[in-house]
Amino acid sequence: MNPVAIRLLNQQLVAPQFSDPAEVVSYMGAMQAQEYRLMRWAVEMRTRKPSHKAFKEAFDSGRIIRLHLMRGTWQLVSAEDYWMMIDLCASKAIAVTKGWMSSNKITIPDQELFQVRDVLAQTAADLGSATKEDFVQALAENNMQMDDHRLSYHIRMAEISGVLCSGDLLPLKATYMLTADKVKQTAKMDRDEALMRLTCKYFRSRQPATLEDFVWWSGLNISDCRKGIALLGDSIHVERWKGREFYMTDDCRTRGFRKGKFLLIPPYDEYLISYKGEAQKLSSASGKGTTRDIVLPPEHRHHAHNNSGIFQPVIAYDGTICGNWSPFRDDCRATFFAETCSADVTEAWQSYMDYRRK
Repeated sequence: MNPVAIRLLNQQLVAPQFSDPAEVVSYMGAMQAQEYRLMRWAVEMRTRKPSHKAFKEAFDSGRIIRLHLMRGTWQLVSAEDYWMMIDLCASKAIAVTKGWMSSNKITIPDQELFQVRDVLAQTAADLGSATKEDFVQALAENNMQMDDHRLSYHIRMAEISGVLCSGDLLPLKATYMLTADKVKQTAKMDRDEALMRLTCKYFRSRQPATLEDFVWWSGLNISDCRKGIALLGDSIHVERWKGREFYMTDDCRTRGFRKGKFLLIPPYDEYLISYKGEAQKLSSASGKGTTRDIVLPPEHRHHAHNNSGIFQPVIAYDGTICGNWSPFRDDCRATFFAETCSADVTEAWQSYMDYRRK
């Protein structure tokens, strides 16, 4: 087994199968969207012809939705999966968010929660696409004032509850829309069916991956994750590699990898964040290192992310993380911390610049 090549193929980072960015998000199940500007590249680099305009169209039309969800962090999900993901992940996401609030000594009584939520919902409904500044103004008009941190928790809880979701895509600033005006309500899915669907999406797009990886990524209980795998039945199997058990689907992509390719990967990309890292400890973990180490040598972890969850833009050569790059410049700035066959990332940079122009 060549786990690096298999991950590249199934993550759609080489020989991508999709042209529509919304299809990429649906295939991946959910994609971390912490960096507002570079979440677009994370999706588009997985398409055949990356285009900033194509992402904006899919985002503004509501086929791609951004909200706080799994692990209480920003995610992109497809409109078709939105309600399924809310039903499956909201309770855990709310618990995580309340834990963060408690650690920051913030308490929000239910009365305040619902009063503020009503104002946020009405503002989004009135404006169509509202910014945080619009919310601040609307709250002030209703004699409610709070610091930015507290307001952020209110917005996050409104997202997790399915009241607010992403509005129109602006260059630098997030906007919010009333979910009822953007995402079509779908029939409630049986929980087992939803769990099986999410499990399938995860392993199909991240394989080879472990149970611990899935627990970390999904934020679900380990019992739910085990059940999801069991529900897939004969369509998923175990492969052993270097003493660890990895799950792979029977339709796993194994062909199409070609050597000699650089990738400019944005921060918080699924290529790394899909897998359990050193800082995330699980009671069931085998203690044999992390599966991020398959593509990120342990001695170079600090170049890619720190233990506080801050991720950097990285360069991969044939799938192995070997450098950093600067995405917001007009000229190519790349630094390498590992030996590579070549330090010429011109072709990869040109692809990124072409995406920005299209």
